[in-house]
Amino acid sequence: MRTKHDVFQQLRDSGVVAVLRGVDADTLIEITDALLAGGVTGIELTADTPGIAGMVEELDSTFGDEIAVGVGTVLDSETARTVMLSGADFVVSPSLHEDVIDTCNRYGTLVAPGIMTPTEAITGYEAGADLLKVFPASSLGPGHLGAIKGPLGQIPLMPTGGVSPDNAGDYIEAGAECVGAGGALVDYEAAARGDFEIITETAKEFRAVIDDART
Repeated sequence: MRTKHDVFQQLRDSGVVAVLRGVDADTLIEITDALLAGGVTGIELTADTPGIAGMVEELDSTFGDEIAVGVGTVLDSETARTVMLSGADFVVSPSLHEDVIDTCNRYGTLVAPGIMTPTEAITGYEAGADLLKVFPASSLGPGHLGAIKGPLGQIPLMPTGGVSPDNAGDYIEAGAECVGAGGALVDYEAAARGDFEIITETAKEFRAVIDDART
């Protein structure tokens, strides 16, 4: 079993976590291959996707430790435990649920609840969260994340929601460990027509922007 530290480091090294919401099972492997070719090794599926457990198992068996597979939109401890048993390396929520944090810590799985305010950030961190998802990040922008990091520099943050190559670097410069990106990273129409190279190129663009911001 991979440790929380290993998973956290992989997400940070990736710089961007690809959020695959409602991804088609028929293109899941090809999309993940395309992301991996672009340097993105953090993959988050959403718990409301039909057949989610099987998808997590398929990614795990196909790619192994090449990627970190997570499940997002987890709102309760039962769902958290279910996806962990399927092989999820990390669990993400859009909001702060201490029962989810407790369950993930009980079984040694990295957990990233959603927060927006400094109060939520410190509450989640004290409850045992490993990474705090600032969501929806686009509502207040990189300046808000930087303001949270000012007094709470010890808390690792992952802005998600409205993150694109145009602003990903700003979030990293404001103190984010990594960013979460969905529609701005994964073009499902391109995937449907078999043009996975577009996804690879966008992944490379994200990585380049993030690497530049870290230097």
